[in-house]
Amino acid sequence: MRDRRGEERDGADRGHVRYDSHSALVVVDVQNDFDDPAGSLYVRGGEELVPLVNEEVRAARAAGAVVAWTEDWHPAETARFTSGDGPWPAHCVAGSWGAELMPGLDNGGLVLRKGTGGEDGYSAFSVRDPTTGEESPTGLAAALVSRGVRRVVVVGIAADYCVRENAIDAVRLGFAATVLAACTRAVDLEADDAERAILAMRAAGVKVV
Repeated sequence: MRDRRGEERDGADRGHVRYDSHSALVVVDVQNDFDDPAGSLYVRGGEELVPLVNEEVRAARAAGAVVAWTEDWHPAETARFTSGDGPWPAHCVAGSWGAELMPGLDNGGLVLRKGTGGEDGYSAFSVRDPTTGEESPTGLAAALVSRGVRRVVVVGIAADYCVRENAIDAVRLGFAATVLAACTRAVDLEADDAERAILAMRAAGVKVV
């Protein structure tokens, strides 16, 4: 398919990826602490994602694709928080308002909660033991494979951390991966972090559209 400028859209339709029964839409961490301006780790523009994500969810479901949701779900104390000499303020503590998905999301489907035992890592496909550094799978990849998924489309928060790592991890595990840049927002701790994330994803074989 070509757009009005005559350029290939690579399976896209009116700005969407073309989903099918072998696809999964992976919605990453669209939670209050990241997406609500009152959240403890608010990502600028995060609240704009709700209608954009819902549009993708509807398109995916209509095509028979799997919809999977990832959630940060941390204990009250973890080495990832500044209170434990980590890089981030406390966020998405299990059972808290901040850990809830944003209101208005058309949620439902496969859910993967990450960091439940203080594990390290931004990907929902694999985590690292905070003491030994040993990496282990979460079960998300196996769940997708069991449903016939061969390609994942990744949206959500944050483009320069969890979205990047989920997409790169998906490729490492044998999935084709696409990131919809318009359906992500970046932390941008340093200038151009989002652009560097896009370059890293593309270098790993992720399609960014």
